[in-house]
Amino acid sequence: MQCYNPAPQKAAHAFIIQQLMKLIGTPGSPYTRKVRVVLAEKRIDYDFIHDAPASATTQVPKYNPLGKVPVLIIDDETTVFDSRVIVEYLDQASPVAKLIPEDTRPRIQVRRWEALADGCTEAVVAIVYERRRPAAQQSTEWVARQQVKIDRTLRVMSDELGTKSWCSGEFFNLSDIAVGCGLGFLDLRLPEVKWRTTSPILATLVEKLARRKSFKDTAPPAP
Repeated sequence: MQCYNPAPQKAAHAFIIQQLMKLIGTPGSPYTRKVRVVLAEKRIDYDFIHDAPASATTQVPKYNPLGKVPVLIIDDETTVFDSRVIVEYLDQASPVAKLIPEDTRPRIQVRRWEALADGCTEAVVAIVYERRRPAAQQSTEWVARQQVKIDRTLRVMSDELGTKSWCSGEFFNLSDIAVGCGLGFLDLRLPEVKWRTTSPILATLVEKLARRKSFKDTAPPAP
């Protein structure tokens, strides 16, 4: 197995267009969904392989030693992970619907939004896993600390979005995808967090994203 070098060459660009890739993940994973939305927006065909890392029969560690999804298989030997590396590879692989700016400053702004959204999602995941522990072993302090991260990030994203149509720049891009997938996961796993009430600006953005075909087709299944 080869791990991907994040500086793809032109030959790799041609290969990815000509060969049908495989994406390993789960429909409920927000990181898998982010990659699937990018694939849809870039109009790249792929095979979706449903494999839950927590399953006793999972094959994920064969392709990602960290045992996490998503994993993109470019050919029989080359794999790409994690979601941030995958989406950068895909955006460079096809000129269709560029989602990450080339210029440094706007590029950093887009990746910063992605980091905010992914970090918020990580806090949601931490709460979900903590609540799966036996009640006597759960830490209310740990849950509260993660909730503070979520609340703080939502406030920052809402303030920075303000009256803009999109998170970063004048057009839909990766920052919007990351935020839409992250908040969709928040709805799925922590429905008691009424973020639409406290962050109506973000709610408007998410409603707009939900009307895009790429988001409709990748909506996570109900728990």
